[in-house]
Amino acid sequence: MGTSASHEVGWSTWHASEAYTVGIEEEVMLLDPESWTLAERADEVLSATAGDLAGRRAAETHEAALELKTRPHPTVRDAVAELRELRARLVADVAPLGVAVAAAGMHPARASGVSKVSPSSRYQIIERTMRGLAHREPTFALHVHVGVPDSDSAIRLLNQLRAHLPVLLALSASSPFVRGEETGLASNRTVVFQGFPRTGLPRRFHAYCDWVSTVEMLLRSGAIPEPTFLWWDIRPQPPLGTVEVRIMDAQPQVESTAALCALVQALARLEVEDGFASPALVEATEVLHENRFLAVRDGARAELIDPARSTLVPVAELVRELLDAAHPHAVALDAVAELVLVPGLVDAPEVDRQRGLAVSDGLPAVVADLAARFSHGQARP
Repeated sequence: MGTSASHEVGWSTWHASEAYTVGIEEEVMLLDPESWTLAERADEVLSATAGDLAGRRAAETHEAALELKTRPHPTVRDAVAELRELRARLVADVAPLGVAVAAAGMHPARASGVSKVSPSSRYQIIERTMRGLAHREPTFALHVHVGVPDSDSAIRLLNQLRAHLPVLLALSASSPFVRGEETGLASNRTVVFQGFPRTGLPRRFHAYCDWVSTVEMLLRSGAIPEPTFLWWDIRPQPPLGTVEVRIMDAQPQVESTAALCALVQALARLEVEDGFASPALVEATEVLHENRFLAVRDGARAELIDPARSTLVPVAELVRELLDAAHPHAVALDAVAELVLVPGLVDAPEVDRQRGLAVSDGLPAVVADLAARFSHGQARP
């Protein structure tokens, strides 16, 4: 069942982009550098740092968050270079305001008072429709856009990449604390964010027109004002001509972001050109949901269900298999230098670092370390 011309109108018109280009969206936290608490000053920061960065910095739901957005790039190297520049410029611009910046899935400490919602019109709609949910603790995600030339390829890619989303979440987990508590989970961001409706893994779609019909029903009914109010772990973006992978925690260090972006890009090419993921996994909705939970709980130390082997398989083993399959595609994409960083996410999980530092020095030290690594890499061993 192909794409119907009747669906190729308005919001659902696919704006073709060059295959496998990548763009990065990174949600970052604003901090008080003395107390290391969240600083609800996004509107002030945006007003004071306009100019040539318009469109590359944006408001987020909460006043303690900003989004950094790169342009689309043919290589991960170029996208990450722009992200590194955006991070460095933000740090420099907010320093005179008495603000620091960091990235991780969540701020580890308890927020003081009710979180403020951004005054922008989009987030005021969220506050009105989500009510108390809009005032939950801020969460911070990493979104990676991959260019797709046509809508049929996009929906096939969405279906296939669903199989790999739990691995990507496990590798990215960077939020072991919530409200000052160690919960035993590696990605508390995922749990807190899924309090919103229309989150989590989307179902498998039969064709692009199937996805369009699903979204049109929500739009026509008035349940949502526009398609980006679907906050799934992965979604098509027709105006950009991309498939957007949204399941990952934000990363403290640019190098980790580079590794994850390279893996997403290489897996996208692997799936479009080779159809690597087995139907047994792509079609096993219950397995994918369970794997997602296991990734939330255990991060890179997780064991995930492989329906073909009818057993649990360590993420480390699954990553090795994916890297072997994706390597030729990384070569074609000039992303090998970034892809070779992926095993480091397994060998030295971010959650281990944060937990160890919390035990030795306390949660303020965890936040200080996140801020130090935001634009300067490793701050301490």
